[in-house]
Amino acid sequence: MSKNIISKKKLSPAAQAELLSTLKARFEKNPKRHPGISWSTVLAKLEAQPEKLWSLEQMEASGGEPDVVGQDKKTGEILFYDCAAESPKGRRSICFDIAALESRKEHKPENAALALAEEMGIAMLSEEEYRYLQSLGNFDTKTSSWVQTPEAIRKLGGALFCDRRYNHVFTYHNGAESYYAARGFRGALKV
Repeated sequence: MSKNIISKKKLSPAAQAELLSTLKARFEKNPKRHPGISWSTVLAKLEAQPEKLWSLEQMEASGGEPDVVGQDKKTGEILFYDCAAESPKGRRSICFDIAALESRKEHKPENAALALAEEMGIAMLSEEEYRYLQSLGNFDTKTSSWVQTPEAIRKLGGALFCDRRYNHVFTYHNGAESYYAARGFRGALKV
């Protein structure tokens, strides 16, 4: 995380400028992810909601490489997803949620995906959002990512994760308390 953070959820002007420069460069490098959306539109949305920059900084600092992947047709909000080639490095080796973390008797991971997403002010990708991201490129070819899980599955102790193998996107299940060095989660942020 940047040393230029003023408070828990506000970036200093220097940190804002640095993050915006990074986001703009990534936006310009990957035009296929956001056809029909201009950087000026994105910048105007970010300037109108500077508190969202803190969440984007959290995504960036944990290795997510957030980028624009579309715009909500109903609300006009800009959609940012983690677009790192592999599941964000700073968010791996975590179980699914706090209940799963608390159920572990030993070898507990440091955090849980849903709790960390909430702390960061982002949402974990749904399976549908994950599949959409995969339509924009090849992601998680060596790692996997937890995704939002239906309550009926979670009540029975399970959780879902996805990855890309053999040029196909797979959805799997695991015990929610499990964690692996190659599994993290991808986030989404609407601005």
